[in-house]
Amino acid sequence: MSWWGKVIGGALGFALVGPLGALLGAALGHSFDKGIKGLEKADFGIGGADQERIQAAFFTATFSIMGKIAKADGIVSKTEIDVARQTMDKMQLNEDQKHAAINLFNQGKETGFDHQPVLEQFRHECGRRTNLLRIFMEIQLTTALADNELHPEEHKLLIQVAELLGFSRRHFEELLAMMTAQQRYSHFGGNHPSKATEKQAIEQAYKVLGMKPECSDAELKKAYRRLISQHHPDKLVSKGLPEEMMKIATAKTREIKDAYEQLKNYRSK
Repeated sequence: MSWWGKVIGGALGFALVGPLGALLGAALGHSFDKGIKGLEKADFGIGGADQERIQAAFFTATFSIMGKIAKADGIVSKTEIDVARQTMDKMQLNEDQKHAAINLFNQGKETGFDHQPVLEQFRHECGRRTNLLRIFMEIQLTTALADNELHPEEHKLLIQVAELLGFSRRHFEELLAMMTAQQRYSHFGGNHPSKATEKQAIEQAYKVLGMKPECSDAELKKAYRRLISQHHPDKLVSKGLPEEMMKIATAKTREIKDAYEQLKNYRSK
């Protein structure tokens, strides 16, 4: 947790300027001196963001935008709060980190919270690390789908979030379909469904992999390998995913593997 240690020690405060620095500083209950004072002068065009700063940016953006999406329909449901807390539990945050995450979530759900500059800076910090942006979107979609429905205002906001991060509308809709399928696949019992739900589980398993039933075995395997590579925990951490989020990436690779294994067994009958 070197990135967190540097945040607490103030070493990242001089690097993480702009909206993200302001959010994180407020969440911790103090300012980052130069970071906060230099908001107007923050140059988002300068590259070379180091891994620890990206990790801090990912953490900050994740929970603040999660709060924004939870409040999109005007009401933050208990289910959405539970999902946010479950995410924190999966990350096994210590008490200080959990407190900061809750504060970020609360900032995000405030009426005046402006998500655009936050996401613009986050995209800049990530640079070409598209897999980081993808898992960020997946976390946000999980929050929005927590209550088993996607409110029109949530959908509208998620499209804005995706566009600000560089996703095309088509790519966003594909991600939404896959995340919805993952949720339903888990509901049907994952890799061990009852006979009554096997058909539904198979249908959702194809969607988890972003494929259609008429695809070839080779195409299915290619899609599986691509998704596993995109969600590989070690690769994501090396690109800037906070180490605390490795378990989230690991859980996603397990879901993808379960869906693929079930389809392999089904197609071999």
